[in-house]
Amino acid sequence: MNLNNVGKVDRIIRLVLGVALLAAGWVYQSWWGLAGLVPLGTAAIGWCPPYALLGINTCGKSA
Repeated sequence: MNLNNVGKVDRIIRLVLGVALLAAGWVYQSWWGLAGLVPLGTAAIGWCPPYALLGINTCGKSA
């Protein structure tokens, strides 16, 4: 059973967004930058819980 529901382009977008949020948190010295860990984590594992709940799959394969 394939649990991945995040495709390649989606993963790249999440990676860039996660790094940007972490960098913004660092620059502005805000704990809100830690929110960047969420898109980084979902990009790393290739699975997004809200996508699973909503039946969304961007990886092009049936999950």
